[in-house]
Amino acid sequence: MAEKKTAKKSKSKTPQTLVIVESPTKAHTIEKYLGPGYVVKASVGHLIDLPKSRMAIDIENGFQPEYITVRGKAKLLKELQKEAKKSAAVLLASDNDREGEAIAWHLNRALKDKTDAKISRIVFNEITPTAISEAVKNPGEIVESKVNAQKARRVLDRLVGYNLSPLLWVKVKNGLSAGRVQSVALRLICEREKEVEEFLPEEYWSLDADFTKGKSSFTAQLVKYKGENPELKSEKDVNDIIEQIKNSPCVVSSIKKTEKTVKPKAPFTTSKLQQAAANRLGFTSRKTMQIAQQLYEGIQIGTNHVGLITYMRTDSVRISETALAEVREWISKNHPEDLPEAPIYYAVGKSAQDAHEGIRPTYTSYTPESVKEYLTHDQFRLYSIIWERFVSSQMNNAKMVTTSVEITSGDAIFRVAASKVSEKGFYHVIKLLSSKEDKSSSLPAMKEGEDLNVENFHPEQHFTQGPARYTDASIVRMLEEKGIGRPSTYATIISVLLDRYYITRSNKQLVPTQLGRMINKILIEAFPAVINEEFTAQIENDLDKVEADELVWNNIISDFYGPFKETIDNVMENQESIKGFLDEETDKVCEECGKPMVKKLGRFGFFLACSGFPQCYNTKSIPLAKCPCKDCGGEIVERKTKGRGKAFYGCTNYPTCTFISHFKPIDQYCPQCGWFLVEKYDKKNGSYKSCINPDCNYLHTSGEEVAMPVESEE
Repeated sequence: MAEKKTAKKSKSKTPQTLVIVESPTKAHTIEKYLGPGYVVKASVGHLIDLPKSRMAIDIENGFQPEYITVRGKAKLLKELQKEAKKSAAVLLASDNDREGEAIAWHLNRALKDKTDAKISRIVFNEITPTAISEAVKNPGEIVESKVNAQKARRVLDRLVGYNLSPLLWVKVKNGLSAGRVQSVALRLICEREKEVEEFLPEEYWSLDADFTKGKSSFTAQLVKYKGENPELKSEKDVNDIIEQIKNSPCVVSSIKKTEKTVKPKAPFTTSKLQQAAANRLGFTSRKTMQIAQQLYEGIQIGTNHVGLITYMRTDSVRISETALAEVREWISKNHPEDLPEAPIYYAVGKSAQDAHEGIRPTYTSYTPESVKEYLTHDQFRLYSIIWERFVSSQMNNAKMVTTSVEITSGDAIFRVAASKVSEKGFYHVIKLLSSKEDKSSSLPAMKEGEDLNVENFHPEQHFTQGPARYTDASIVRMLEEKGIGRPSTYATIISVLLDRYYITRSNKQLVPTQLGRMINKILIEAFPAVINEEFTAQIENDLDKVEADELVWNNIISDFYGPFKETIDNVMENQESIKGFLDEETDKVCEECGKPMVKKLGRFGFFLACSGFPQCYNTKSIPLAKCPCKDCGGEIVERKTKGRGKAFYGCTNYPTCTFISHFKPIDQYCPQCGWFLVEKYDKKNGSYKSCINPDCNYLHTSGEEVAMPVESEE
């Protein structure tokens, strides 16, 4: 019997469109939005870049970079080329900034000879179905000037880093590195630390008094004495005033009411978000950007994967008309009395690139509480301040009424003020933010000429506060103000300095290490024209002009490199190496082998090591101060507790001397008793210097531990 043949039906297949984004999470979200006919892949950052092992800049040929496929990315690149070959169109959807444009440019070069598909560039500010659909419908071209701006930055940083680092290896210590922008930030941190160390606090006093009217009481502060601002330099000064006025009648001499309008703030830029997250949530800049990236790329909300915020690297506060219409509709339904007649537009800074909107929620209807169950604790907190800042920016002003009361007692005038929110305005949506303006206080009803009773006087000792160290928030604010770096680099600048151990964090403050100070000193002495904020800010301006197609990228490099290389060669040839001085002989003797101990510089600062290395591995901490115990003669060194390895500071004559402190000694001694000073920190006063002597009142606070058994040897 003849075999029956069945013809196969040929199915017409829709040609696929390949979309290439940077991150796998983003790829997952966008593929769901686009549906059939689209394949979305991730490049996972740069696929093509400069090699790490050599400079790879052709200085003789216009500073052209020598790009290679990033190590470990060759397989991924081949997969993308394979997908491109079977696609009818390729859409390059890397981030809409200089780095993203460079990624698209490299991908275009790597794919165009492997496919007949048309390759286009698409950009979007938010990952929502509407934004993605609009981007796909309106593909464009790669912006060459933006690529050139990235190229200029990359080449400039490579030339600086690959010249400075070898110089540090030769003159200081192997393995060190230095960067163009990070070195300027390090300089700012070191200069602030010098100010902190040189500051010596001065004593002053304040005087408060408790007043009563009937059953009500309140506290007011002395603001005038004999018509002058009181200068209370000692406890005696305060007691003299108390003695003069304690029996004087107390009369309400003035009551003034003032109204203050409080305007909402603009939506967040990258730097303002980092500052707010640091101040209000305690986040580092790196943590803020990591969580913001998660919110931008998409969170699983029920059955949908939703990008909750717009692109988080921006220096603009511009908001799209669509978003303004949406937020105004939400306010009209939820707080109609606080909806302005027209949208509020905020001025964009002169240096802002304005490529993106300000940071805002993609959907105003996704209130923080409505999505809380789908977010981690930290995601919820960051999303809350973004949502609140954006929505409040389009609401009416708030109004505060402040009542200021002055009480006269003899030659003294005491003042107290209380504020109350009279019109809440945009504060209706501020929940997570801890705003001083939103805290109301009250006073009992009083009239001018009314008598009051004074119950108690409260003299209080204070000490002047020196300059504060930089925190993540304040260094980002300073970098932004001085035009150093860009939104995409602020978190990286801090992270690089921490990773290199040029700075550390202490009580959320950024403190330069010994190593960081040494690097800073050498760089600013040898390269004052490069390691300064004016030069770095000018470079940023020049890069902006390259992006605007107003400057040629390699002309910037050429103008910079000649003088820079001349200085490098001069320093390399003429500056004396300090390597030999780092391994400094001491009079200390190794207790294990009897050989001299040598002072060395390690990654975590100076330490003592046995000169018999590698036969003897003994190391010790560097003495920080002389032991204050009478007739001891020992020195204070850092030690570690058992278990958690927490640092404390004890005497080298342990167990004969059991002095310890949980506060690190600083290289200063008490002007009152001669014991060494330590640095302490509390929320009220910040960082301050205090004498270690429990019997000395020089900024001494209770709880200092002395003469206690040491928990463990190092």
